Amino acid sequence: MDDPFTFGKIAAANALSDIYAMGGEPLFALNIAAFPSDDIPISILSEILNGGFEIAKEAGIPILGGHTIKDKEPKYGLVVTGKVEESHLTRNNTAKNDDLLILTKPIGTGIISTAIKKNIATDENIKDATTVMTTLNRKNSKLMNEIGVSSCTDITGYGLLGHLLEMCKGSNLDAKINYNKIPIINEVEKLAKEGYIPGGSKNNRNFVKNNIINEGNSLKDYEELILADAQTSGGLLISIESNKAPNLIDRLNENDQFESKIIGQMASKKCEESMI
Repeated sequence: MDDPFTFGKIAAANALSDIYAMGGEPLFALNIAAFPSDDIPISILSEILNGGFEIAKEAGIPILGGHTIKDKEPKYGLVVTGKVEESHLTRNNTAKNDDLLILTKPIGTGIISTAIKKNIATDENIKDATTVMTTLNRKNSKLMNEIGVSSCTDITGYGLLGHLLEMCKGSNLDAKINYNKIPIINEVEKLAKEGYIPGGSKNNRNFVKNNIINEGNSLKDYEELILADAQTSGGLLISIESNKAPNLIDRLNENDQFESKIIGQMASKKCEESMI
């Protein structure tokens, strides 16, 4: 992001996401920043912090100070403290056999970020990715608590496949997902076909490839890379009992800018290694 205010918003939303993924409620945060104040005007740092403050305000929490050091590369994030009722504590390793899998945000922010670096991304691409990355998972976390789910994780740096594999291994289950059901940001497939794939996404795919069975070799190479695309401040991946899923989907999609979708199902383990 060239805009420092937006940069701060994205970093703050990403930091809050882990609290929401566990069914928790953030209480307060601290700013953590590294900044080359001898080379870049301090007003840029102020704008970054203002972006973080804007997201913290939306989350309903204060920022109680923080720490800043000098560094050649600007860095910013939040240390977030939250709480969770024991009955709402949601782990990423407690999925159940036959649970349905719900994804609450489209994927592809890593691919668009690479297109931005290559000066290929359109203004619309940038707007779409920014909207995804600056949208809190707050509402969806509350709905998850109200209805009750088996397991949850947020989709960040390991991509959809990496975080799903973590859920599979922790729950001692396999998962079957349908590429055609997965929400993808507009034009990401086009950019992926053209080769705008981050190195992190390629590493993710290489890490999970021995755990993937591509039935009928139906997935193209670029489609696997989209599924492994490294995300920033992505959506929630929720595992929920099938009888509860329709209610959760309906509630998630009430007045929401993203369409949550059922993308697959957990299944009993068929091999020594987890299968996606």
